[in-house]
Amino acid sequence: MSPQLDHLQSHRTTVSDVVRSGLLSRSLAAVTAILLGAMAAIGSVDAAPRAKPDQIRYKYIRPTDPSHQAIYDQIKQGRALELLQQLLSPLRLPHPLTLKVASCDGVPDAWYGDEVVTLCYELLAEILKNATTRDLPAGVSKADTILGPALDVFLHETGHAVFDMLQIPVLGREEDAADQFSAYVMLRLSKAEARRMILGAAYLRAKELPEAEPLSSRDKFSDEHSMPAQRAFNVLCIAYGADKKLFADIVANDILPKQRAETCEIDYDDLTFAMTALIGPHIDKTSARKFHEVWTRTVSARRTRLNRQ
Repeated sequence: MSPQLDHLQSHRTTVSDVVRSGLLSRSLAAVTAILLGAMAAIGSVDAAPRAKPDQIRYKYIRPTDPSHQAIYDQIKQGRALELLQQLLSPLRLPHPLTLKVASCDGVPDAWYGDEVVTLCYELLAEILKNATTRDLPAGVSKADTILGPALDVFLHETGHAVFDMLQIPVLGREEDAADQFSAYVMLRLSKAEARRMILGAAYLRAKELPEAEPLSSRDKFSDEHSMPAQRAFNVLCIAYGADKKLFADIVANDILPKQRAETCEIDYDDLTFAMTALIGPHIDKTSARKFHEVWTRTVSARRTRLNRQ
């Protein structure tokens, strides 16, 4: 068991807040390729009309911090946002959605607002810094601890965009709903990829990051986001509810408490119903299916490169 995943088992209520949702890595091209296949699987109801060609726009803003120049160069050379544009083309939105990568005055963050998803170079650097330096016993590689969190947070922000632009009703906190959106899409991948991405995402949430100004308990409990440990347990529960065999070890090893695991299948069924009924009709299934094989080829190459670094 990895130290980070074991941290969830030993310190379930004391994990400090990590950076807010919003992470991409220099392997964003691989991340987007993964999501291509996942988007195809969401469209499980009647296909929606074909999306407009200009629905998804993008902007590469040069970083103001010279230390982030390498990240900018790699994601631009890898045509990361172009891949995202292609990836999201099956999604029918009433207005264009702009994807932007930019500097954020030293703050590691990402957010959705006014039909724009902003991704900070500071956040890209953060995930690279906190990736594991070795493969983990759970079968998660160094590359997975980059790709998993990156995919998770990108999907989280996309979830906010989908809720807003499609006027999807959300009961409960929207941040939790966006986490669920992300987990559901990751679980549409092949079994092996789903496991890698889910556990990679849980790794980051379980990892305590140093904070210059630790938040008080009052701030943590009143924040719009659930605490990192809660978010990690929630995504693991959804994963276990989706496939008890694939994720059996997280319960057997008491990473996910057995008492919580008893209700995970119900949680996943509720999420499946919501995704299928509310978001499925807005996916052009025919268009999405064209990209189903792209991510396998792309991710394999990117994972090999990352694990060599």
